[in-house]
Amino acid sequence: MSTIAENIANIRAQMADAAKKAGRDPSEILLCAATKMNDADRVKEAVAAGVDCCGENRVQEIQAKRPLGAYTGKPLHFIGHLQTNKVKYLVGVVDLIESVDRLELLECIEKQAEKVGVVQNILFEVNIGAEESKSGFTKEEAAALAARMREFPHVALKGLMAIPPVSEFPGENCRYFAEMRNLFVDIKAKKYDNVSMECL
Repeated sequence: MSTIAENIANIRAQMADAAKKAGRDPSEILLCAATKMNDADRVKEAVAAGVDCCGENRVQEIQAKRPLGAYTGKPLHFIGHLQTNKVKYLVGVVDLIESVDRLELLECIEKQAEKVGVVQNILFEVNIGAEESKSGFTKEEAAALAARMREFPHVALKGLMAIPPVSEFPGENCRYFAEMRNLFVDIKAKKYDNVSMECL
């Protein structure tokens, strides 16, 4: 069985190869370890092996592992679907909330961030394939809300995320990635307040 460090080294090599083929600098691409259902010691192994950040999708796991120093030395991202009643446990605790998928959630994050005196970094989740089974903004909603970010002074929009539809054939879903890139570039060009498009 491969070790965590060996797995990470293998993924890094694949990332570097893919970046080279796409004409990209591998150092621009972050490797975020989805650490759900792994104990604090395994997360520490991943951190020591060089992941760029840790991603958790359950508030309870963050609350259990964070006091044990699981994420020490790396940014912590929340990558799961977020209910408004859990916002208070994440704002000011995680470095980035990746899954802001509706206006109600953004408003709740703003309210909590103001209360605790922080600026919370977020990504907008875009339902790029317009799938009924997935949450997220439409492209149009994301663009319109980015233009309103000055109304949320305690929240900083750092970019966009999406989980495109699964493709039956290799390359079939490339158009969704291209659409996300175009949306990212368009929002970035507008130079809105509280928006610094750094992450896609």
